[in-house]
Amino acid sequence: MDSAVLLVAASFTSFHLLNRAVERLIPAPQSAQRNRWKWRNIWTSFVHSLLTGSWSLLAFYLHPKMAEDLISTHSPFSHSLVAVSIGYFLHDFADMILNQKFHQSWELLFHHTVVVTCFGISLLLHRYVGFSLVALIVEINSIFLHLRQILRMANLMLSTVYRLNSIINLGTYVIFRINTLAWMTRWLVLNRDNIPLLTYTVGSVGLAIMTVMNIVLFYRLLRSDFLKTSHEGCRDKEKLM
Repeated sequence: MDSAVLLVAASFTSFHLLNRAVERLIPAPQSAQRNRWKWRNIWTSFVHSLLTGSWSLLAFYLHPKMAEDLISTHSPFSHSLVAVSIGYFLHDFADMILNQKFHQSWELLFHHTVVVTCFGISLLLHRYVGFSLVALIVEINSIFLHLRQILRMANLMLSTVYRLNSIINLGTYVIFRINTLAWMTRWLVLNRDNIPLLTYTVGSVGLAIMTVMNIVLFYRLLRSDFLKTSHEGCRDKEKLM
């Protein structure tokens, strides 16, 4: 338990330091100078998605039995990923509280609260680690979701790279985000008898919230990148998760 808490703290600190370092390593372009905080924040989120998306797939590859038992089977490697992700979401929560108005970030703050609660149960109980890692497979899509925002902030919405990323983003959104959430919901229902009522309730509510949020986000992406003309699509309300 102590080592897990230390790993959460180390992850929080590492992402905070990365966030500070972005200012020097990847200076904001002229088009993003008025929102340099968001530029740093999105790059930090991009790195988290790269790390956790690949880490979750690798964890299942190295420990295939975890896929057969998402409740009690896991490795220290996979348990560590849950701790690292909690550290990131706590950092991002604090970053938004300090730098963004509440009415602009309340959706993501709520999202992070749900994720930290569910992952925290997994971390403390050493159970449902495999289920948590299935949830982190969603981060594969987040790679392209965050890259989309980076390109928009760099004013590259009309570039070939942006159009290609938009197509990949929508495809991976369906495969790794919508399908994953649907599979997780089905798994939770099928395994109802093996899960305590409180844990089942928290998981069910969390998945219901995530599903609604992701359907809304999918509509926003589709409308912005494919249903609008270029000059109508230049405004983004959301900081995509």
